[in-house]
Amino acid sequence: MSRSASKTLLSLTLALMLVPGLASAEDLLQVYQQARTSDPVLAQADAQRLATQEGVNQARAVMLPQLSASYNYNSSHGTSSQTQPFSTAGGFQIFNFTSSSQNYGTTLRGVLSQTLFNFSDWANLKAAHAQAKSQNLQYQSAVQDLYLRVAQAYFGVLAAQDQLTYAESNKKALARQLEQAQQRFQVGLAAITDVNKAKAQHDSAVANVITARNNLDDTREALTQITGQPVKYLSSLRKNIPLTPPVPTKLSAWVQRALHNNPTLKSYEQKVQASNDTIKASRGAYLPTLSAQLSYSRSPGWGDQSSRLGGLGAYHINNLIRNTAIGVVLNIPIFTGFATQSRVRQAVYNRDVSQDVLEQNRRGLVRNTRNAYRSVLAGIASVQANQQTVVSAESSFEATQAGYEVGTQTIVDVLLAQQALYQAQSAYSQARYNLLINRLSLVYDAGTLNFQSLQQLNALLQ
Repeated sequence: MSRSASKTLLSLTLALMLVPGLASAEDLLQVYQQARTSDPVLAQADAQRLATQEGVNQARAVMLPQLSASYNYNSSHGTSSQTQPFSTAGGFQIFNFTSSSQNYGTTLRGVLSQTLFNFSDWANLKAAHAQAKSQNLQYQSAVQDLYLRVAQAYFGVLAAQDQLTYAESNKKALARQLEQAQQRFQVGLAAITDVNKAKAQHDSAVANVITARNNLDDTREALTQITGQPVKYLSSLRKNIPLTPPVPTKLSAWVQRALHNNPTLKSYEQKVQASNDTIKASRGAYLPTLSAQLSYSRSPGWGDQSSRLGGLGAYHINNLIRNTAIGVVLNIPIFTGFATQSRVRQAVYNRDVSQDVLEQNRRGLVRNTRNAYRSVLAGIASVQANQQTVVSAESSFEATQAGYEVGTQTIVDVLLAQQALYQAQSAYSQARYNLLINRLSLVYDAGTLNFQSLQQLNALLQ
């Protein structure tokens, strides 16, 4: 790095060191630990993973023995009255026959059943396992995504701090230019137009500082959204960062690595497998099912009855019924109103959707991986080019300032040189952060982003 560029970065470093409490600045790993314990996105993915795993237990449960018991109590009351002729010694005589009853009973029943063959249940269990694997992979993707989001938010804050520092430096420099232009105007060495132009540039710089400060506040809020804690002081990026190309150096190797390792893509592959198993389960409804069953019931009863036929009579009854049954149940589906055919078609359509989503994500992953790889290479060139641009802009500004003082340059030339320097510094700072994020994005697309990757990035902080 040139001496002038080193001075710029050194000034920025010294300015940050003057911030109170920087000795307790948080680095990237500390911020990540905060996010790991409080990030709602990762917590949601974890809860969804656990919820999906319960589907395996539920699908397996229908294949295990089923035991149920029931208890029933009933009470009934009835009366009847009728007239019937009876033969007597003197002929036929009409008698009134009246009876009443009050009965009570209970039934205790237990049933033990075990599925012997049900193809749909077996296929549903396989589908549940595939769904659980898919959600586990989604959780792995969420973990890697947290690494990337934390790094993006962290360096977003550092980039916004740099932009604010450069904007304030530019405002101060333009304030000096405005003061110098006013002094030259007062002694007759410059026109009022020079003052107006310098004032316009200064006012624009003031607006840029306000915008940069608002942007810094927003990036801090973005990081707080992930960590759940207010952002205090962050460790800054050191001057020298690696400018080496990605390893492996071939783009095709990164694409193959992404297609093989990316957890999100593998998750969609499991969803396709789950859809295929669901089709099997739907078609299994055409097949017969076989189950074994053992049942036992006990039904005691009691009651009072009375009848009157010329005279009066009443009596009490008790009864007890026990029943034990064991056997197998064969269920053969014949016709269900075309519901089974409809469910099969629906499962096939859902499988087609899963395959289309998988292909869409596969193509998107290839594109993103290629773009990330090329962005890293372009980022290396951009950092090197912007580094030289800062050196050239500083030299140009110094020369233009000197020429303005001796009358060979105008105030417009000075203002343009000052603006070019500010833009070069901002572009150089942003290029450095973009390069680091693009490297991380490439590893993320490849599905190999882990805590070690964050440690390597954290080693670049000071």
